Amino acid sequence: MKDTLDAVLADKGAKVHCVVPETTVLDAVRKMNEERIGALLVRDGSNVLGIFTERDILCRVIDSTRDPITTEVAEVMTTELVAVPPNTRVEEAMAVITEKRCRHLPVIEDGNLVGLVSIGDLTRWVSRHQKGHIQDLLNFITGKYPV
Repeated sequence: MKDTLDAVLADKGAKVHCVVPETTVLDAVRKMNEERIGALLVRDGSNVLGIFTERDILCRVIDSTRDPITTEVAEVMTTELVAVPPNTRVEEAMAVITEKRCRHLPVIEDGNLVGLVSIGDLTRWVSRHQKGHIQDLLNFITGKYPV
């Protein structure tokens, strides 16, 4: 079993929802709601400029009483991206998310965006694989191993 982000992305899919910097906050929020996601990457062509998250909406739009109809994502996005390569182990990615207090990690290889993982993706991956290990141990203890 491979416990790296490239395996997580192969399982969940590598599609990343993005917007351009000129997108209004309202349009970005509508896209997030439509896709049932908590973040959008902000890109200019192939360049990743930042990430726009639910936290950005709360802290930089609502709490600052900005108008979501006229405010552009570029004005309120997080520009200090925390990114990791696809060969990052799931445990390492979880540690980065915990340490940096972020919920989404862009996965970048050789300057190219290859995917985006969330804390939910990583938790689901770990949980699914722990269930498999538990079943293997149970089968071993009860004499059903190897199957």
